[in-house]
Amino acid sequence: MKSLALLFGVLGVTALAGGTHAAPAPAPPAPFTATYQVERDGQDMGVATVTLQRADDGSWVYRKDVSGTKGLAALLNASMHESSRLRWHDGMPEALSYDYELQALKRKQRHLQVDWAANQVTVQDGKRDSSYPAEPGMVERNTLPLALGLALRQGQREVALPVAVRQRVERQQFKVVGTQAVDVPAGHFDALHVERTDADRGFTAWYVPKRYPLPVKLAQTEGGNMTMELVSFTSS
Repeated sequence: MKSLALLFGVLGVTALAGGTHAAPAPAPPAPFTATYQVERDGQDMGVATVTLQRADDGSWVYRKDVSGTKGLAALLNASMHESSRLRWHDGMPEALSYDYELQALKRKQRHLQVDWAANQVTVQDGKRDSSYPAEPGMVERNTLPLALGLALRQGQREVALPVAVRQRVERQQFKVVGTQAVDVPAGHFDALHVERTDADRGFTAWYVPKRYPLPVKLAQTEGGNMTMELVSFTSS
């Protein structure tokens, strides 16, 4: 899934009689667990579990685990795991590290690490390592849907996020294109319909930001046609 770094560095400023004061940053979401039904190329693939938890060192861990329980994915015992360590910057996620692992016929891995003291990103994917400057407010592909949902909750309708990809920081842009009725296993929603606007890469999401920080439905075509529909969401 795509990185959402473009979205959300918003700092409100209020003019008072004595001068200008920054508004407090929005509070981050509470820890949660969300489950999704996953389809690939129109066929039921399995289940995704998405969690946000506070780590012992004060950072946060956002994790997505997809298990192939149906069809070819089950036969191949396919699974995908993405784990992001992050901190909060003006109420938005900011990347510390990202790990990706895909297991099917072959095993693919990627590790991204951010050294904020040196302002540097390093990426290892088993082929060649890369390094490039970090950018404040940067996220990566796993935390993109979360960052986008939090930006929408803040009232943004056009969102630009710096997203750490393999060899650079890519500024990705998203826009609310309307409101649409959506039926998913979790229920019926009048959702904000969001599209990526800076590239011809299919990314479409439906959000109900007043209820959930994550999309109730997400569809993307990069790397295959995959659709995720919300089944349940629990805050802890």
